[in-house]
Amino acid sequence: MGTAQYPWIHDLTAVAYVLHIAGGTIGLFAGTVALFARKGGPLHRKAGTIFFASMLVMAAFAVYLGIVIPGQLANAFGGTFALYLVTTAWLTVWRREGTVGLSEKILFVVAAIVCLPFLILAFQLATGMQPLFKSAVPFKGPVLIALYVFAGVTTIAALSDAKIVFSGGISGAPRIARHLWRVCLGLTMAAGSAFTNGLPRLLPGPYHVPLYFFLPQFVPLILLFFWMIRVRFTGWYSREATLLA
Repeated sequence: MGTAQYPWIHDLTAVAYVLHIAGGTIGLFAGTVALFARKGGPLHRKAGTIFFASMLVMAAFAVYLGIVIPGQLANAFGGTFALYLVTTAWLTVWRREGTVGLSEKILFVVAAIVCLPFLILAFQLATGMQPLFKSAVPFKGPVLIALYVFAGVTTIAALSDAKIVFSGGISGAPRIARHLWRVCLGLTMAAGSAFTNGLPRLLPGPYHVPLYFFLPQFVPLILLFFWMIRVRFTGWYSREATLLA
């Protein structure tokens, strides 16, 4: 479907780029504020809401751009997974403890669908087969490592959803941990998209991703491990729940 035959597609794609970048930029700032703000407090809630809405915009248009731009289909799956992460993170704290609804069941199916092609792609690359998807960025070095990690994470997310759906819900510290790791991972994806996919294209010369451009996405990853340890292995959650009650 060419843009010459359908010129409105070119205009829509230009708008999609603007909204994708704007949503990702706002999401990066709002998500950072939410991570460092006191959990459950007014600032955390407001920043979290802005992060959720802006990430939905960013990811939705990432899916569109991944479909209409040749060689970017992997980004469509990445955008879908980002949508899934922020939505399940929000649902986790919105849904009453120990309950599960239709939304969680649908999102479990989404996680399984997103997981499968990345598992296939990881297997093909590991065995030297022809990749299932074409990509503008070569599957080498840090990008290849990131793909293997992404395949593993999507698998963990799908298995986690299966456990919740079949057990009928989640509560207590595991519920907060589920919310936090999905927020941190969504923020990691936003940082990765901005610093390893978006910004390098603005640099002069051939498209190249400097190694230090991968560093910003390690900040939410470090915070992810920090919060997982704090929530699951200390008494932080019990103290905070008492103070906020």
